[in-house]
Amino acid sequence: MTVQTRSLSELTHDAIHLLVRELGVVETARFLGQFGLGHGDYTKERDALFEGVSTEDLIEEALNMRRSTDDASDG
Repeated sequence: MTVQTRSLSELTHDAIHLLVRELGVVETARFLGQFGLGHGDYTKERDALFEGVSTEDLIEEALNMRRSTDDASDG
């Protein structure tokens, strides 16, 4: 038995067409979005962004932001 395979491009085209037909454009876009590879090097960016910042610092900042939001909504 011989199995004929299509190119990856043809397979992708057909799969997207089926998803759009069954789910609609918006839901297809949401579904496909979860497979994005992203870009950059998150580890390096994170290390630079939070250099010298402790977990306790981040927690304190989050609590302060929550307090500010709560105070603003009470007024």
